[in-house]
Amino acid sequence: GFEVSVSAYPERHPQSPSNAHDLDVLAAKVDAGADRAITQMFFDNDHFLHLRESARRRGIEIPIVPGIFPIHSFPETAVFAARCGTTIPPEVAERFDGLAGSRTATHRVAAELCAHQIADLVDHGVEQVHIYTLNRADLVLDVCERLGLAEREQTT
Repeated sequence: GFEVSVSAYPERHPQSPSNAHDLDVLAAKVDAGADRAITQMFFDNDHFLHLRESARRRGIEIPIVPGIFPIHSFPETAVFAARCGTTIPPEVAERFDGLAGSRTATHRVAAELCAHQIADLVDHGVEQVHIYTLNRADLVLDVCERLGLAEREQTT
């Protein structure tokens, strides 16, 4: 057995004329056999919640899994987000002000923000998330630890 996972956009796809068009595309993917959708990154949970509600109203019943992107480097993430049409809320951006030279501080803030975002989604009934790791297992492990989902082995 296998599953077919497809993409979904909490914020309109950069080449899409409208959110309604994005829902049409997602519905076509479901009609073609998609088992679930994993969203592109987003930093404002309201975008995901709106997508989920709009999809349900449209009759799209497959699981829609939020794609969570820990911000490992704010400057790099901001450039990537702009290309993807993803907004970064000012309160998120402000958390990274002055941290460009500190990998440790950036890591800590990223883990805090990501864990908070996931906890809020869980409070809104989300049962699964997809974390874009980008080969940064330590950051994802820190997020999981903050959520009480993992514990690092202590070395002596």
